[in-house]
Amino acid sequence: MNIKLTIEYDGTNYRGWQMQPNGPTIQSVLEQAVSTFLGAPTRVTASGRTDAGVHARGQVVNFFCDREPHLHRLLRGLNALTPEDISIKGVEIVPDSFDARRSGRSRTYEYRILNRPAPSPFYLKYAWHVHDPLDVWRMRKAIFCLEGEHDFSSFRAANCDAPHPVRTVYRVSLDPIGDLLVFAIEATAFLRHMARNIVGTMVEVGRQQRTAKSFAELLEVRDRTKAGPTAPPHGLFLMEVKY
Repeated sequence: MNIKLTIEYDGTNYRGWQMQPNGPTIQSVLEQAVSTFLGAPTRVTASGRTDAGVHARGQVVNFFCDREPHLHRLLRGLNALTPEDISIKGVEIVPDSFDARRSGRSRTYEYRILNRPAPSPFYLKYAWHVHDPLDVWRMRKAIFCLEGEHDFSSFRAANCDAPHPVRTVYRVSLDPIGDLLVFAIEATAFLRHMARNIVGTMVEVGRQQRTAKSFAELLEVRDRTKAGPTAPPHGLFLMEVKY
């Protein structure tokens, strides 16, 4: 049986999604829970890897087991076996052909910026505090050049192992929600640090350190050194994966 899980997690205490020898990861904790419940070693496949400190509201994983589980018991059992900062929101049986990573048509990320003079203890782990005023109109004007198919080399981490830098962005937005500025981006897939590098550069536009025109030109120059800094991980959330 091929089982699909939809999960959410607070990434603060983890070294990202992918299994690593030097600290806890979401994958290692989840695989331990699934293996314990099934009574057999089990590997899980995720829709994509999130970095250390990045959160998820709609991560999707799948795994195979040799018998059909009772889905309600599986949901309750896995939530009992995982720590409180990881939650399994949904379980379902899917066709054998379903692969959480390869079957995905798009991923949506949100990045949250707390833009006010004073920090907030309530957003300490979930938003980047930018104390100086940001020009939201300028930022919006800059980011719409991202829509469509482009080479995103200027927003790609040096250690990114993706075979090519071309991605298709379906939509971008930037909206104030209470004290937050929420940047949303939906794309076929993402390069390593792509969303965070876009945000770091977008904030430079908001601070009037670069123009919207120079932001757009980054797609043509394809040079990471020309773009802005990498925004911190704790403001980023994987929101949804579409299949």
